[in-house]
Amino acid sequence: MQKVILLILGFIISTSFTGPEWGFYGHRKINRMSVFTLPPEMLGFYKKNIEYITEHAVDPDKRRYATKHEAVRHYIDVDHWGTYPFDNVPRRYVDAVLKFGELFFVDSQGDSTIVDLEGIFFDNAAKDSIRKKLNFALYTDPDSPWNFEVPSKNGSITIKDKFSEYGILPYWLLRFQKQLTKAFKRKDSKTILRISADIGHYIGDAHVPLHTTENYNGYMTDQVGIHAFWESRIPELFAEEEFDFYVGKAEYIENKRDYFWEVVLESHSLLDEVLGYEKELSKTFPEDKQWCYDERLDRTIRIQCPEYAEAYKDMMKGMVEERMRDAILSIGSVWYTSWVDAGQPDLEFMRLTASKDEKKSAEELNQLFKSGSIKGREHDNGRN
Repeated sequence: MQKVILLILGFIISTSFTGPEWGFYGHRKINRMSVFTLPPEMLGFYKKNIEYITEHAVDPDKRRYATKHEAVRHYIDVDHWGTYPFDNVPRRYVDAVLKFGELFFVDSQGDSTIVDLEGIFFDNAAKDSIRKKLNFALYTDPDSPWNFEVPSKNGSITIKDKFSEYGILPYWLLRFQKQLTKAFKRKDSKTILRISADIGHYIGDAHVPLHTTENYNGYMTDQVGIHAFWESRIPELFAEEEFDFYVGKAEYIENKRDYFWEVVLESHSLLDEVLGYEKELSKTFPEDKQWCYDERLDRTIRIQCPEYAEAYKDMMKGMVEERMRDAILSIGSVWYTSWVDAGQPDLEFMRLTASKDEKKSAEELNQLFKSGSIKGREHDNGRN
C-alpha cells in the first residue's frame, strides 16, 4: 500500500512540474555558442558581453509567467489551421488575423452583421485602416488587446482576433529582427544586447518541433511530459559530453519572412518522429526503468531515467543535437543579418550599461519566478 501511495504522489508531482523551453541550460548554451558564429567585426562586442547574452537567454521564459501576452510569442499551433505545408496560413500576420478572425459590420443603428474582408461593407479606406491598426498591434504595441473598431461607410467594423491565441512565433521573429536592425542603426548597445538575447530565445523555440503543434505536450497522444523530455532532459544529460556545438559561420538571410517560416516548417516536419519514436519506445522499454526521481527546485519530481532518455535519443539519430546546432547557426545569422542591414556599424567601443531601474526590474522578476508566485496562461499550461 505504501508503495502505491508513493507512486501516486510521484505522478501528481511530475505532472505539475514542467521545465522551461530547451531548459534553462539549453537556451543559455545555444545563445552562448551563437556568439562564435559571428565575423570579427561583431565578435569582439558580443564576446565582451557573452555573459549577458548567456544569462538573459531565459528572460522571455520568465516574462511568460508575468505577462499574459508573452506566451503566444513562443509557439505557433500551426496544425490547428490545416496540414503541412500549411499553404492556407498567410505568411503575413495581418492577413492571418483577417482570414481567421471574426469581422462584424455595425451599422448606424447598432445592428451587427458578420462579414469578410471582401464584403460589400468594406471600401478601400476601411481595408487600409484595418491593416494599419493590426500592424500597429504587432509592431509598435504588442501588449494591446487584439480587438479593434474601424470606421467604415455607414457604420464601423469590429475585428475579433481568433488567430493569435494559437501562437505568433514566426511573425514575432520578423518583428524582432527589424527591431534589432533599428538598434544597430542607432548604435544602441543596451537595446542591441537585450533584443539579441531575446531573439535567441525565440529562435531556439522555433527549432523545437513541439512548439509547432496543438499537441505540444503529448496531451492528445497519451504522452504527457514529452515536451520537457525532448528539449530539456536530453540536452541536460548528454549535451556537454556528446554534442558538437561548433557550427561554422553566420550567413546573411535574404528573405527574412520566408526564412522564419522555413524554420517552423522544418521543425513541424519532425513532429511525427518526435512523438512516434517515444510512443514505440514506451511499449518496448522495461516499464520499471522508464521513470526515476530527482530533486528540482527543492521538490522531488518524477522524471525519465537516463537509460530511457538515452534510448530515445538514439532512436532519433541525433535530432535534438541537430536542432540545437541549427538554432545556434540561425541565431548568429539573424544577428549578422541585422547588423549588415543596418550598414555594418562599428561595434568596437560599444558597451552594455544597465540602468538601476533595469537591474531592479530584472531582480524582481527573478524573485517572482523563483517563488512560484507568477503563473502562466491556461492555454500555455505545460508548454514550458
